[in-house]
Amino acid sequence: MSEAPGYRVWALPGLPEVRPGDDLAKLIAACEPGLVDGDVLLVTSKIVSKAEGRVVRADDREAAIDAETVRVVARRGPLRIVENRQGLVMAAAGVDASNTPAGTVLLLPEDPDASARTLREGLRDTLGVDVGVIVTDTFGRPWRTGLTDVAVGAAGVRVLDDLRGGTDAHGNPLSATVVATADELAAAGDLVKGKAAGLPVAVVRGLSHVVAGDDGEGARTMVRVARDDMFRLGTSEAVREAVTQRRTVRAFTHEPVDPGAVRRAVAAAVTAPAPHHTTPWRFVLLESQESRTRLLDAMRDAWIADLRRDGKTEESIAKRIRRGDVLRNAPCLVVPCMVMDGSHTYGDVRRDAAEREMFVVATGAGVQNLLVALAGERLGSAWVSSTMFCRDVVREVLDLPRNWDPMGAVAVGHAAEEPRARPERDAGAFIEVR
Repeated sequence: MSEAPGYRVWALPGLPEVRPGDDLAKLIAACEPGLVDGDVLLVTSKIVSKAEGRVVRADDREAAIDAETVRVVARRGPLRIVENRQGLVMAAAGVDASNTPAGTVLLLPEDPDASARTLREGLRDTLGVDVGVIVTDTFGRPWRTGLTDVAVGAAGVRVLDDLRGGTDAHGNPLSATVVATADELAAAGDLVKGKAAGLPVAVVRGLSHVVAGDDGEGARTMVRVARDDMFRLGTSEAVREAVTQRRTVRAFTHEPVDPGAVRRAVAAAVTAPAPHHTTPWRFVLLESQESRTRLLDAMRDAWIADLRRDGKTEESIAKRIRRGDVLRNAPCLVVPCMVMDGSHTYGDVRRDAAEREMFVVATGAGVQNLLVALAGERLGSAWVSSTMFCRDVVREVLDLPRNWDPMGAVAVGHAAEEPRARPERDAGAFIEVR
């Protein structure tokens, strides 16, 4: 009868207080850990940080967090979830004020994978064993209450077990299963190390198949890259990110646009504020090539006729017409329209003009919501004013009611290139305080 699979995990006692400059491999070896080839050593990042001198004076922990933060992901009161210099998304950038003298904080190792490689090599030199090493730290997790240890650095361990392409016990294909082996090992070790027991190192035995012959790719490969991260931002941060990342895109790929994404953006658009509890927005979606071509050809002809009446040369007209290519090359067009339903008539030119301006502003707010929501859907857009110059033509081609005023057109698609960096603008330059 074959032996049932299993493993053993235990904490390593007797490790002294670690100080800057200590050789962790020698300290661990002095504890007579009884390591054998194929064991996995789980080491709390705190003692690695101490040995590497990552203890810094910090009367203000918040300032230390600021210094280690690359990007704020979410904020609620004093709690910040951030991306730190190591690329990890975690609370407080991994800056820890516990288990360190008052007035100091512990930073994570500068390069946890390099730390794991150094420790692995040191144990091989000191004890003559070939083991895997995982540097661990404590993480919270979206959707789950409570903390657990995960791998922030690794050497000699297959950190991910990619099962895609295989089948389950029922023969069903596995198309999305990638097991976070290093994190599972880190969590197992945390059960015996404990947070306050003074046992920062644990050993796992019986899982030699996860130990690699070389150092491997390290735990950095477990960090999800931005393009694959569906939950990269917190709620308020997502709004700000969409606003600040929105750009006017003038070149699109041929990749089709998800109609559902555009409709979700319209759903966001119609939440904009409007006067008198009205709904002054209408959005015409031109999703077929035929409908876009028919509209743009009619607009082009009307524009050429206007320019010729203005006495423009044919060369000048051709140059101006080319500016409309952004609409012609987009795989989807949205024509926002304003309706004045529910508006008030005062019988006074000044007040009636102000009433219309209120509706124009509300329509602009709706279009801004649309553009921001499209950016949130990872779609590029360009709002151009062309339909406003030939409203009768647009109404006729699209068979729109007379009271629908086209307010430009929005080209929608996937950007063909990364947008240029937007010049920094000082908000103070646009503010007057009275």
